[in-house]
Amino acid sequence: MINLGNDWDIVLKDEFQKEYYLKIREFLKNEYSQRVIFPSMFDIFNALKYTSFSDTKVVILGQDPYHEVGQAHGLSFSVKKGIKIPPSLVNIYKELNSDIGMAIPSHGELTSWAKQGVLLLNATLTVRQGMANSHQNIGWSIFTDEVIKRLNTSNSPIVFILWGANARSKKKYITNKSHLIIESAHPSPLSAYNGFFGSRPFSRANEFLISNNLPPINWNSVNEDK
Repeated sequence: MINLGNDWDIVLKDEFQKEYYLKIREFLKNEYSQRVIFPSMFDIFNALKYTSFSDTKVVILGQDPYHEVGQAHGLSFSVKKGIKIPPSLVNIYKELNSDIGMAIPSHGELTSWAKQGVLLLNATLTVRQGMANSHQNIGWSIFTDEVIKRLNTSNSPIVFILWGANARSKKKYITNKSHLIIESAHPSPLSAYNGFFGSRPFSRANEFLISNNLPPINWNSVNEDK
């Protein structure tokens, strides 16, 4: 049984019993025993473990985990301290600097955001080493669609930040008018200049939270987390 340690256990209880999820589980047992899979099996659900359903204020939706050694640890766009900051996160930091004047951090670990209510969720939660999108079709999209659908039912306003076509495909599940959708091109070097840079997602998210009497995200906490 999956134990997330917070209210997601109740919210997603039925999901972990469904046939598609049991198939994912069986597939991953085989994958982890025969291949190098990221993240560690103990980190697959870190996004949900770090940010409870009721605490979620912002969702940043990624595509799938980083696929090189030492990078993925279960939070979208995040890498642990000591790991080279990936290009997409470099661009996220550039936009933070342009948007709110935040100094560029020296590391890429975003755990401090997750602890403030930023759900750093990938659409696909596992990947084979060196093979981006290799687990895209094993059923994870059904699971993460359900996560978005449950968040859509929340009475508390949530900001959904959707970067790139993969993330924006989940927009159809966000129908609750209480929430805010911020969408743009992906921060990848291939697309960042097509609308990601200058989109100001971080200040816009905080303006929305403040307008709904919710505490803003301290994005600069990454710099404070030495």
